[in-house]
Amino acid sequence: MERKLVKIGEAAAMIGSTPATLRKWESTGELLPACKTKGGTRYYAVADLLALGDVDAPTICYARVSSHDQKTDLDRQHEMLEAYCAAKGWRTEVIRDLGSGMNYRKKGLQTLLEMILRRQMRRLVLTHKDRLLRFGSELVFSLCEIQGIEIVIIHKGEQPSFEEELARDVLEIITVFSARLYGSRSRKHKKLLADLQSAGDAIAEELGIYDVARPQD
Repeated sequence: MERKLVKIGEAAAMIGSTPATLRKWESTGELLPACKTKGGTRYYAVADLLALGDVDAPTICYARVSSHDQKTDLDRQHEMLEAYCAAKGWRTEVIRDLGSGMNYRKKGLQTLLEMILRRQMRRLVLTHKDRLLRFGSELVFSLCEIQGIEIVIIHKGEQPSFEEELARDVLEIITVFSARLYGSRSRKHKKLLADLQSAGDAIAEELGIYDVARPQD
């Protein structure tokens, strides 16, 4: 019986991945196309794709930073995630995101949630828990548990106290609202912005972490 073959784009969509990832897996020998034309067009057998199963499904790593000036940290997270998974022998794909931990509409996060709901991954790997979301990470973890998706957090570290965790959350909220108010010509808004920034600086100094991010003039 003749096997049904699909091109790389359709094959990637079937397993919730990307053509670039399939090319990477081919180079490492993790997933080979059924055939390749002289022109380089790859064809994958549908039966092979459907037979991947949970055990062979990819491990998805998620890396996030809040702003463009933290790109170095984003690259460091990416490298750490890939190195950790390579040491475990896991087939890996890294999703990178840029945006606040309170923003639920980030492109990478939306992709991750879709893969979880479709059960298109074997496990989720993070460098730290707060790289996923400031609020709501437990809900995402619950979805993973329901779908049988393993969660791996590389650096769990010492758990912060309730007061420290609450203060960090408040600081995050102040940062978001400060950014939204910045540029307003309203005297009332400008006074509110100054008060928020003052409160944020006080919290940051108390915790010894970072200053409230302010847009520059």
